[in-house]
Amino acid sequence: MSEEFPFVGSSSGMTETAATENNLPICKEYAWDFEKNCFLYDGNGQHVLVDSAEAVKVWIYKALQTERYQYLAYSWQYGIEVKPFIGKVMSVQERYSELKRIIIECLMVNPYITSVDSVEFTTTGDKVSCEVDITTVYGEVNVNV
Repeated sequence: MSEEFPFVGSSSGMTETAATENNLPICKEYAWDFEKNCFLYDGNGQHVLVDSAEAVKVWIYKALQTERYQYLAYSWQYGIEVKPFIGKVMSVQERYSELKRIIIECLMVNPYITSVDSVEFTTTGDKVSCEVDITTVYGEVNVNV
């Protein structure tokens, strides 16, 4: 596991491995409530851990919500660069094309992601939602941001 990614470390060390040709450790993250946009906790107030495909889904969601270079806690490879688009004059199709490019660029730094299969945008008023279909070492994952 690369130290450049904000993954949760395994409490039992790195003896668990995924069944991949890269022999990556099992991906683990703290569980995330995508509806409320916050961490999930168990009955004792402790973070809930998820692994494999669900952990990659959490990583994807959080990476797409984090502006690259903004936080010292993350490496410069983590996050997405959306700020350069603010105030830039572009057609809607140009903007979506560039957003698709930076989304793919953001996600492909993760060694657990093998491909970004589709990036679809939906506009509702002044809000743009993005649905991303990804193939990971654990199978297919779908994330809405």
